[in-house]
Amino acid sequence: MPWNNSGGPSPWGSPGGGNRPQGPWGTPPPGGGGSSGRGPDLDDVIRQAQDAVRRWLPRRGGGKGLAVLALLVLGVWGASGFYRVQPDEQGVVMRFGAFDRTAPPGLNYHIPWPVESVTTPRVTRINRVDVGFRAAADGGVITQRPTPSRDVLEESLMLTGDENIIDIDFAVFWRIRDAGEYLFNTRNPDITVKSAAESMMREVIGRTAIQPALTEARAQIEQQVRAGTQAILDQYRAGVEITQVQLQKVDPPAAVVESFRDVQRANADRERARNEAERDRNARIPEARGIAQQLTQAAQGERDAAVARARGEAGRFISVLSAYQVAQDVTIRRMYLETMEDILRRSPKVLVDDRLQGLVPLMNLDPARPAPQQQPAPPRAAPPAAAATQVRPQGAIR
Repeated sequence: MPWNNSGGPSPWGSPGGGNRPQGPWGTPPPGGGGSSGRGPDLDDVIRQAQDAVRRWLPRRGGGKGLAVLALLVLGVWGASGFYRVQPDEQGVVMRFGAFDRTAPPGLNYHIPWPVESVTTPRVTRINRVDVGFRAAADGGVITQRPTPSRDVLEESLMLTGDENIIDIDFAVFWRIRDAGEYLFNTRNPDITVKSAAESMMREVIGRTAIQPALTEARAQIEQQVRAGTQAILDQYRAGVEITQVQLQKVDPPAAVVESFRDVQRANADRERARNEAERDRNARIPEARGIAQQLTQAAQGERDAAVARARGEAGRFISVLSAYQVAQDVTIRRMYLETMEDILRRSPKVLVDDRLQGLVPLMNLDPARPAPQQQPAPPRAAPPAAAATQVRPQGAIR
């Protein structure tokens, strides 16, 4: 259909003729020609708009048509209140700009604008705040340990419990726990988290000596700072959860770092010497205890053997005494015979003939050396009566 061209009707119901000048609504401008600077009449504009609406409505039953149109507009307005919250988001519903409630992930509904509006911040994203340094690429979200590029001394220098200065750089990782508190209770959550973490780190370092802070107490410091920062943010109702505190650098100040390293090397040498001494002590003490136990057991065995032997000899003597008291003559003779038997068994014996003359007896002073063989004297005439052969112990002089 023609729109304001010559030779056709105007879309607003005003005829248009030939070269007749027309206004923006299809009517001649007031005052005749186009040279006038007056705008269109307001009543004509309203009338033309009403005519245009009537042409779009049914020709019969105009009231019903308006009602249908109103219902249609109301339905579209009501349907605009449906919204979807993603799994990593949390819906925050505001009524006339004030916080009203939070919505879980999924399909939800709110009263359409301008009554209620919805904000859906991401609550699973891990954010990072650096304290004491500024990373080369700081995007707020991190997946790996950053590389420090610039040290901020006014944040990193802290006083330890033993009144030493230490240079600490650390990162704080956090996420949104309650979106409503996060949006409406803190104006700048990043600065709030950074200030709370720095304050708690200074408090923890102020209770810790410098040597444990440089060596074995790092994990304990991280845990204490995380718990203390979370307590501060919960008191503020910031809606933030601290997931991790990570120490990036714990060093003495740059001016005295070499001296501290010398002290650490000396402490390491001292610890190594102490460990070696402890190892030697652990090796020698059990050995000495074993030797002492062995000597004690050997002495105990000798004592028991000596006691048993003495008791046996005493018992034998008592039995001999009892036998002697019963039959003294027989006992004396038996003791004499046993004693002589024992003596003769251990002493070498020499058979000497009484008829031999000029025989010089030899006393053997070395029991292990046998007595030398003596050459007998030349035989002589036997006496009238044969002499009897006697058995004498060595060394007896006849």
